[in-house]
This record gives sequence, C-alpha cells and structure tokens, in this order.
Amino acid sequence: MKKTLPVLLAVFLMTVCCIAAASAETYQWNANSVWPPNNHQSIGLEEFARKVKEATGGQMNLMVQTGGALGFKGPELLKAIRDGLLPVSDMLISGVAGDEPVLSIVTLPFLVRSFEEGQTLSKIARPHFDKILEKKWRQKILYMAPWPAAGLWSKGEVLSVADMKGLKTRTYDKNGALVMEATGATPYPLPFSEVYSSLATGLIDSVLTSSPTGVDGKFWEVLKYFSRFNVTMAQDMVTVNLKEFDKLTPEIQKALVSIGQEMEEIMWTRVAELDMEMERTCNENGIISSAVSEEFMNELTQVTEDIRAAWYKEAPEEAKTIYNEFLESVGRKK
Repeated sequence: MKKTLPVLLAVFLMTVCCIAAASAETYQWNANSVWPPNNHQSIGLEEFARKVKEATGGQMNLMVQTGGALGFKGPELLKAIRDGLLPVSDMLISGVAGDEPVLSIVTLPFLVRSFEEGQTLSKIARPHFDKILEKKWRQKILYMAPWPAAGLWSKGEVLSVADMKGLKTRTYDKNGALVMEATGATPYPLPFSEVYSSLATGLIDSVLTSSPTGVDGKFWEVLKYFSRFNVTMAQDMVTVNLKEFDKLTPEIQKALVSIGQEMEEIMWTRVAELDMEMERTCNENGIISSAVSEEFMNELTQVTEDIRAAWYKEAPEEAKTIYNEFLESVGRKK
C-alpha cells in the first residue's frame, strides 16, 4: 500500500496537469487577406483579430497576413477555406461567385441604389449565404463588410444616359463592362496601374470605380467630375473552416461569432464614413460631384434591365428568393 500510494498520487497529479493544459490550450491561426495593410478590409481584419485575442485571454491568436503574403489569389479563396488550406480568410464575395453563383447577387448592376439598400440586401442575403457556405463549402461566415459603391469619374459632366454615349471607360469586372455597353460607352478592362497614364494620354476619358480609388489615383489631376450612381456595391466576407471551428471550445466559438457580429456593424458604419471622407478629399482637390437625379437613376435601371433579366434567368433558386425579397423590401418591382 505504501508503495502504490506515491504512484497513485503521481497519476492524479499528471491527470490534473493534463486537464489544466487542455483547458488552457491556445490556437494560432493565419488569417489571410489579399488587400494591402492600409486597406479598410485589412484594417478591419486586424481589429477583429485584436478583439478575439482580448476576449479569449490570448487563447485564440489570429495572425493577419495582408497583401496576399500567403500566396493565395482572390478567386481561389472559397475553395482554399473549404479544403483546409487556410483556417480563416477575407474574400471579395463577387470574386468567388464563379464557384458559387448565388453570391453574384451582391454586385448585380443597379439592384442596389444606395448605401442603405446595400445593407438591406446584405441582411436579406446573409441567412441564405450562411446555409449554402456551411452545407456546401464547409465554412462559416464570421462577418460581411462593404466596399463603397462604384460611380463614374469623367472629364465631362454626366447627368443622363445620353451623356454616357461614346465614353471610353475603364471597367474592373464583367458587370461594369455590360453596363457601359448598355449605355453606348466602350469599356476598357485595364489594370489600375495603367489607369492614370491611359487618362493622361486620352486612351480613356472616364473610370468606373469607388471614392477611395479616386483618391488613390489622384483623379483630380486628370478628371473633373464624379457621378455617384451606385453601379454596384461590392462586399467582402470573412469565413472560417468549419472543421477547424468545430475543434474550438464553446467559449472561443462564441467569441468568434459575437465579435464577428460586432465587426459587421462597425464596418458598415466605418465604410459609409470612409466613402464620404474620400469624396470630400476629391472635392477639395477640384473634383465636382454631379447630382444624380431620380430620372437619371430610372434611365440607368431601364437600360440595364436586360442584364438583370439574363442573370435572373440563369440564377439559382436561392438567389432568386433573395432578389424577390429585396425588391419587395425596398418597394420596387425590378
């Protein structure tokens, strides 16, 4: 008995130590972003990581890697998270819509007419996105965050669809090109690095993009007007691999979800302020913001109707449900 007592005590102490170690287990995950460190999406992801670390007492440490440092390209991120190549990543929703068509509704041209409508669409779409990503793509959305809506930057004032005819416009995606073609303009899918020189030499005379890009590109040096008519309003989402998420303690899971909800609210407020701030900066440097009348918006909606109709014809049923619910919510028929 005297000999076995020390052995039993040692086993007991070892068990206690193991339980304590397990309860204090820490996790270090890479959190991927393809955007530069000073981009508002990267800044948001850094803030999310700090809040999670603080809330979990350091048990969950998300190491944010910006600028595509981990080597993943935007369009492959939905698959990368699904396959466990990354535990967490930020991704442009429209950038991965080639793999999951229901996501394409976010940037359907002239569906969203204001920042507030963009938030409405996001709230309506979110439960459907959650369901599809968890079931089909084995990942969980932690939060979704907007980009400022795209408008038209031009050398001449644009107050109607007629003013757009003949423009040579730099576009950044298929939807933007379709919109410009529908208005009688010619789209030029140039990389951003070539935009300034193309404007300076006259290859193009207008650009379809958002206000932060106007500041980045110093458009006031080569353009004069900005027409905020919300062609599309892109969004990002931050997702986590479901298998990795399920390994976490309930407390850490709860922290990720609740802080994700908090960040979603923060990002919507922040981006609305950022958008106005960037436009003011352009105005202060000489850009004139042209008012977009209701008549002009109705014209744009009408000439791009075929784009939305073609999308609707091919869209998954889940996307059609989101589309119909959104239109009903904002009181429009199409």
